[in-house]
Amino acid sequence: MKFAVIGGTGLIGSQVVKNLNAAGHEAVPHSQSTGIDVISGHGLGEAVAGSDVIVNLTNSPTFDEASPAFFQTSMDNLLAAAQKGGVGHFVILSIVGADQVPELDYYRAKVLQENILAAGPVPYSIVRATQFMEFMDAVLSWTTDGDTVRLPATPIQPIASKDVADAVAEVAAGAPLGGIRNIAGPEVFPLDELGRVTLTHKGDSRTVVTDPTAGMFAVVKGDVLTDKDAHLAPTRYVDWLS
Repeated sequence: MKFAVIGGTGLIGSQVVKNLNAAGHEAVPHSQSTGIDVISGHGLGEAVAGSDVIVNLTNSPTFDEASPAFFQTSMDNLLAAAQKGGVGHFVILSIVGADQVPELDYYRAKVLQENILAAGPVPYSIVRATQFMEFMDAVLSWTTDGDTVRLPATPIQPIASKDVADAVAEVAAGAPLGGIRNIAGPEVFPLDELGRVTLTHKGDSRTVVTDPTAGMFAVVKGDVLTDKDAHLAPTRYVDWLS
């Protein structure tokens, strides 16, 4: 099959392209660097022409109140190009529990993206993943003050980007789900504990202080960012760190 992977040069997209091509398909990466623009629509018709499947892995440049407009416009443009090009399957990557955290602009934006796809004219699949292991350094940096990192004890079920890409490629190569598949890492950690594990492994001298008001994940209620019934990926966090 032929795949147009929009956002195909990023962390997940580049691995999805590699996986699909290794499986004998033709996966072509598209991004701003290859001359397409999901907001203006420039180049989208040519990018998706002749494709059986679109995998949309583009992301909003901001995580604030501007993010819903990005997903609204980009999805409208991509769905129009997909319908015109006769694409038979449209896949996006979203977040486990996104619909349970309306306090976060970005999570509301991802739910909007899901809803636009589900209401659209193209058979679809949504893959929802838990938090990427690769993002832990960024999470630590958000609430670092000198030698102290403040983190809430929000339950997190980290997943490696390689496992995310494997799941996205598998779903994309299959029949449209017409719904959502949740994927998650094999272990659940309180975020503050995950911070301590990370710093200890890296020999980082910063100290993690548990603070229920610190950072973006402070607004998350309960364990909605975890899913023990999800398709569990194989990579454990300490093994990934190693």
